[in-house]
Amino acid sequence: MKNERRDFLQAAGMAGMFSAVSTAALGQAASGAFTVDPANTSTAEIPAKDHIKFAAIGLDHAHIFGMIAAVQRGGGELVAFHSKDEAQIADFKKRYGDIKLASEEEILNDKSIQLVAGAPIPDLRAPLGVRVMKAGKDYLADKPGITTLEQLALVRKTVKETKRKFAIMYSERLEVRSAVYAGELVKQGAIGRVVQTVNLAPHRVNAPSRPEWFFDKSRYGGILTDIGSHQADQFLYYTNSTKAKVVASQTGNFAWPDKPKFEDFGDMTAVGNGGTGYIRVDWFTPDGLPTWGDGRLFILGTEGYIELRKYVNVATELKGGNHLYIVDKKQARYIDCNKVALPFGPQFVSDIVNRTEIAQDQAQALLAAELVLTAQKNAAKPVLA
Repeated sequence: MKNERRDFLQAAGMAGMFSAVSTAALGQAASGAFTVDPANTSTAEIPAKDHIKFAAIGLDHAHIFGMIAAVQRGGGELVAFHSKDEAQIADFKKRYGDIKLASEEEILNDKSIQLVAGAPIPDLRAPLGVRVMKAGKDYLADKPGITTLEQLALVRKTVKETKRKFAIMYSERLEVRSAVYAGELVKQGAIGRVVQTVNLAPHRVNAPSRPEWFFDKSRYGGILTDIGSHQADQFLYYTNSTKAKVVASQTGNFAWPDKPKFEDFGDMTAVGNGGTGYIRVDWFTPDGLPTWGDGRLFILGTEGYIELRKYVNVATELKGGNHLYIVDKKQARYIDCNKVALPFGPQFVSDIVNRTEIAQDQAQALLAAELVLTAQKNAAKPVLA
């Protein structure tokens, strides 16, 4: 009887939700299958306009492969890499073929190389970036690109002195198609003025695959510094905030008593000159989820709201990720964003060539880092921790 009541309530809830919205408004075909919104029919990536040579230094996080792919889509030619780990070297050569294995000094002294992409252990990323910029090259760091406020101060100083770029790959916005399209909708004024963002970003630990530094806060910077950096970037971007401060934050370790230097939960609230933001991050993705995390973003505007279900739409027939829901004054719509082009790579390569800031605003990228570093430093401990 209990299960029958549950099933009835679930069915009634779904029926009520869909009966309140027209088939056309949902972007639903006559067959019942969800389709791409008519206004969102891009089927190819943005063509590269420029060309640069770049290298990779630091292969400690697999994010380096996504970073390389983005730069290659933009017209980047991978010409060299550096690592001292034999397993990393073998894997890299298997992926990319006969790419030159070089010392860091060789790469930094090669004047033909314009960009270095780096994903070493997090606390080594900012120092590497400083060396790269002082060598006259631009730098693309894996997140978190910076793990202390002292590193941040040095990065800002070096950016100012060298006029080089210290970019950070906030991939949960830059390389997620639904997040890209949400940005376009916000720019178009589809939901009015943005008032608040809410980011929920659970991740899966997958402990057996993690190196020791993953569990050491002094190496990865803490949970807000690390995965929270993605969310701080989104808060600033969607609210168009150029100034912001943290008003509350907390971090804790609930499930790993044998890893005292690890944090598996964190949240923070920030206020900017364009809106407010709430961020929650954790390492609690259960084994039952078919992907690494159920990342969701809610953007509240004065005339509507947007919800992104970035990587999965739990327990529905909508497979995969890049699901966008928008409700405005006229209707409620579902938009499949899987055909939206990713602009970061081509824009970033062109930024390097033309010395522009289309792909990423330098001040905003570093402000996102400042927010999470400040939140991490001042974080309270949850009562149950």
